[in-house]
Amino acid sequence: MADIRITGRMVNFTRLTFDTNDHDVIRQQLTQMLKETAYQGALIIIDSTVEQELIALIQLLVGLDLQPMAVIDGLLGDQARAIQFPVIATDRPLQRIKATKEQVVETAGPAANQSAQAATALTTPLSSQSTTHITSYHNEILRTGQCLVQDHGDIIINAGINSGSEVIASGNIHVYGTVRGRVIAGAGGNISARIFCHSLAAELVSIAGTYCVADDIPEHLIKKSVHIYLNDQQELEFEPLEF
Repeated sequence: MADIRITGRMVNFTRLTFDTNDHDVIRQQLTQMLKETAYQGALIIIDSTVEQELIALIQLLVGLDLQPMAVIDGLLGDQARAIQFPVIATDRPLQRIKATKEQVVETAGPAANQSAQAATALTTPLSSQSTTHITSYHNEILRTGQCLVQDHGDIIINAGINSGSEVIASGNIHVYGTVRGRVIAGAGGNISARIFCHSLAAELVSIAGTYCVADDIPEHLIKKSVHIYLNDQQELEFEPLEF
C-alpha cells in the first residue's frame, strides 16, 4: 500500500497587490478591509509594484491573521528565493470588470436598529459596527478573459458566461444563461453558498474550496438547469431545477 495519497481540493488564495511599502499604511488599510470581510485566516499570495522588505511584510500579514503562502515573481522574487519562500510565475490575469449595478444592504450592529438600508452604490461610508451585504447584477455576457468578483455577497448574471471567464463571489451565484466558464461561490469559506444556473456546461464549479471540473459534472445534468450546494459531508450536490 502506498504511503502517499493524492486527493483533489481547490484552495482559495487571495492575491494582495501592494502599491506602497509603508507598512503603517498597509496595516491600517488591511485592518479596515478585514473588518468588512470574512477573510481572517485567508491564504495570501503577495504581489508588489514597489520594492519592500519581504520578511517584514510577511510578519505584518501573519500578525493580521492572514497566511502568506507565496509571492508573485518580480520585485520580491529574489528576496523570496533567498529565504526559500515559494515564488509563483507571473501570469496574465483576467480582466476584472465592474458589474452593471450593485445593491448595498447595511445592517446595523446589535446595539442599533436592525433594519437594513439599501443603496445602489459603494460610496456610502460603512460603520465598523455594521454588516454589509452587496449583490452585484450584471446584464451582459461575461466574455473570455473577463472576471467578475464580489467579495461581500452575491452575483446575479442575466446572461451567460463564456469559456475562459470567471465568476467569484463570497456568497451565492445565479446565472440566467449558459455557464461555460468557471463559477466559484463561497469564496473565503462560506459553506452555505449555492450556485444556480440555467444551463450548466462549466469548466469548473466550486463552493468554499470544494470543486468539480467539467469531466466530473454528472453527464445527465450537462446543459440542464441546475442547483449546486454542499451536503453534510462537504461534497458538491447537483440537483436539477424544475420549472
